[in-house]
Amino acid sequence: MLTRLKVSGFKNLVDVDVRFGPFTCIAGANGTGKSNLFDAIQFLSALADKSLIEAALSVRDKDGQTGDIRSLFNRVGDIYEHEMSFEVEMIVPEVGKDHLNQEAKAAITFLKYHIVLRYREDYTLHPLGSLELVRETLDRINIGEAPKSLLFDYSREWKASVIKGRRTSSFIETEQRPDGTVILLRQDGSSGRPQTRLAATLPRTVLSATNAAESPTAVLAKNEMKSWQLLQLEPTALRHPDEFTDPSVLGTDGSHLPSVLYRLAHTRTDPEQNVYEQVIFSLRRLLRDVHDLWVERDNQRRLLKLKIKDRYDTEHEARALSDGTLRFLALSVIDLDPQAQGVICLEEPENGIHPERIQAMLELLQGIAVDTDFAVDNDNPLRQVIINTHSPSVIMQIPAESLVISEVIEDFDNGLKLPRVSFGCLPDTWRANSIDSIRQIPIGTLMWYLNPHAYPSSNPNGNDKQRVIDRTELQQLLPGFQD
Repeated sequence: MLTRLKVSGFKNLVDVDVRFGPFTCIAGANGTGKSNLFDAIQFLSALADKSLIEAALSVRDKDGQTGDIRSLFNRVGDIYEHEMSFEVEMIVPEVGKDHLNQEAKAAITFLKYHIVLRYREDYTLHPLGSLELVRETLDRINIGEAPKSLLFDYSREWKASVIKGRRTSSFIETEQRPDGTVILLRQDGSSGRPQTRLAATLPRTVLSATNAAESPTAVLAKNEMKSWQLLQLEPTALRHPDEFTDPSVLGTDGSHLPSVLYRLAHTRTDPEQNVYEQVIFSLRRLLRDVHDLWVERDNQRRLLKLKIKDRYDTEHEARALSDGTLRFLALSVIDLDPQAQGVICLEEPENGIHPERIQAMLELLQGIAVDTDFAVDNDNPLRQVIINTHSPSVIMQIPAESLVISEVIEDFDNGLKLPRVSFGCLPDTWRANSIDSIRQIPIGTLMWYLNPHAYPSSNPNGNDKQRVIDRTELQQLLPGFQD
């Protein structure tokens, strides 16, 4: 679970500091850093699993791919930053396994990870440029310090189930030595000499190369960061049947939905928990016509097919369902899957959803996130949802404490006026009550979202036509209408 993220020097994010709860909605106009914040989370996830260059190449630009490593660094005019830094606070599971399937148990579950990367203009390493590791640390946040970092509401039972262990020293440290910067990896519970690696020669982060024998806590931090995913539920992938040999884990594009649903339906041991009925119940909040749902096993072609039956007893395969219905269905399955953990980022979840059903989508997303009133278990996995939007229909209906507003404000540096991305919150919410210098957004800023039709349209050609919202018979139906 990602509780705090600081970013500087990455794309248009400079001195950004955002705190996250179980469910967070980031709202703002185009170009205010919403997607770049998601890219920063995805970049950190990739750094925990891939080499520095592979992680950089996995980050998209406006065309959907990275054309130059330099493009990841903040730029004003023709001047690029040379370094980018990331600092995260996160809660990791107490137990897990490394890439060799060896069991790992964390010495402490509340951690702080800090990494600094520098652009290296060495095209002999890669034609698009390369990155150099400048600093990497993995430190502990002890139980007594947790209340200063966890500002959202939670119960004593929830805290006891996720914040565990104590530690007096760091797991990964950075030291400056005569022969250069070195990264130290300390073993859990060991007072022996740490492993040292020269930072300038490392092709990947130290965290990404750890195993359970060296540092179980670092392994669990790595696994946690690898679980941070941006869901881009593609209709083509959602409609596709699965072969018997396909993975039973949902892909970030929505692939393998039939396999996941089939696994859940055939591994639940409690007869009271009929997975298909639970999915139908959830799906009816969006599509009231659903009468039955199941995964058909085609033994001849060795395929798993998702089927739905409507109230007229007509069968439909997944390819016949609308894009919005398929996305809602995929999220309903995630909600029931205890294996789906970590951070789930989702851009504009309202796409393809009728305005009348957006509230159902938001309730589903909030239900996917961990409930901090209860201890974490299989029915309440440590799962987090972060969405972004610029839809009035979404912003009007989410809890005020879940809202973060992204803006571009002007700042001054050495007499120069520079644009800066800022992530603020509403007054009298838990973020506003923190000791950090978090920008509080005036309520008036939300009027474009809460009452967008109140602002007249402008047509430069001078041939304005009456808007739908301006029709007299509709005005009489709007809240606050005055005769």
